[in-house]
Amino acid sequence: MAQVSQHRAQTGKYIFTYVCILIVAALQFVAAFYDSHNPALWSRLLVLAVIEGILAVLFFMHLWMEKRAFLWSMVIVIVFVLISMQWSWPDSFRILHGVPWTK
Repeated sequence: MAQVSQHRAQTGKYIFTYVCILIVAALQFVAAFYDSHNPALWSRLLVLAVIEGILAVLFFMHLWMEKRAFLWSMVIVIVFVLISMQWSWPDSFRILHGVPWTK
């Protein structure tokens, strides 16, 4: 009997997390649709995307059950890898310095 109630609690937590992700996605859609000429739109959409990603990673990849030290080490490594990848793409240098044959 205890396993059934624990399973229902786990299922409820996942459904709640999924609904929260859906709400954040709806907020992204509404912000992009109604506020398309606002200069701060991209920063708002980025914040919402980060929140959505954090919810997905913590709950659906079960990182919320891990030790905090492991979680923070994963965050630091992932952020470092993403930043390194962003600055190592050939297009990023082309965007910074411009394409010589377009002028």
